[in-house]
Amino acid sequence: MTGYNQPLGGNQMPRFGGPATMMRLPSQPTAEGLDVAIVGIPFDIGTSNRSGARFGPRQIRAESCMVRPYNMATRAAPFDSLQVADIGDVAINTFNIFDSIRIIEEAYDGILAHGVRTLTIGGDHTIPLPILRAMHRRHGTLGLIHVDAHADVNEHMFGEKIAHGTPFRRAIEEGLIDPKRMVQIGLRGSGYTAEDFDWVRDLGGRVVQAEECWHRSLTPLMEEVRAQMGDGPVYLTFDIDALDPGFAPGTGTPEIGGLTTIQGLEIVRGCRGLNLVGADCVEVSPPYDPSGNTAITAAFLLFEMLCVMPGVQYR
Repeated sequence: MTGYNQPLGGNQMPRFGGPATMMRLPSQPTAEGLDVAIVGIPFDIGTSNRSGARFGPRQIRAESCMVRPYNMATRAAPFDSLQVADIGDVAINTFNIFDSIRIIEEAYDGILAHGVRTLTIGGDHTIPLPILRAMHRRHGTLGLIHVDAHADVNEHMFGEKIAHGTPFRRAIEEGLIDPKRMVQIGLRGSGYTAEDFDWVRDLGGRVVQAEECWHRSLTPLMEEVRAQMGDGPVYLTFDIDALDPGFAPGTGTPEIGGLTTIQGLEIVRGCRGLNLVGADCVEVSPPYDPSGNTAITAAFLLFEMLCVMPGVQYR
């Protein structure tokens, strides 16, 4: 519609050509004038196993060329009512994780000063911590929908307090998120202790392990999650390794027995109606994704996240 940025259509320019921005949207240097800012964070120095998520934003953008402007299942038309653009990548410090956290946090302070909601392309799962710090200053204490194979609430990793396995322990300790308004979906695999998934439960949060999701629709679960989140601000973080590696092999710490892509869609679509202030998709590692399917899946999940942002029109 007039006045709103639109993705470049496949009949205007072949999808293998044109700009390599997210969804082939216009790019701009800041979030000024936007309702939703798409941001890349090419960061993987918090990774403990297979690296490569630093290449995630570039590859996800490239594979997002197949995204069209209308959601044919939900009839969401995000580009008819929201001004959206790709504002590029945060220029992290490749050699210093702590400086990078500072850089990301300050970048999001600047982005959020424009009153926008953010859609972030990761990067490893360390990056929600600085984002949540900036979000907390803007919106107050947040609810969290955390989709992942791992709880990411380690006390430390190799003695370090900040890494991709620790962000949500730090976020809870710092009061950024309310554990009673927190749900973790898809957790599974082996652990270091039998209580590895219990820390959030003990604080009043909800943990839905992957086995509870097998052979069922997650639409009823998301009805319960919406009630848990209420009207307050909510952040959605989606680690691609929540999906079974048969669907998303290109990630650093894959675990068998995961969610299906259909369940991933049910989770994201189930966020409709929430006060979603931001969302991300993280841990896509293109070196382990030779077919591009993991990045394609992430690109469409990010589009689905855009489709449930407040203010989206439905046709």
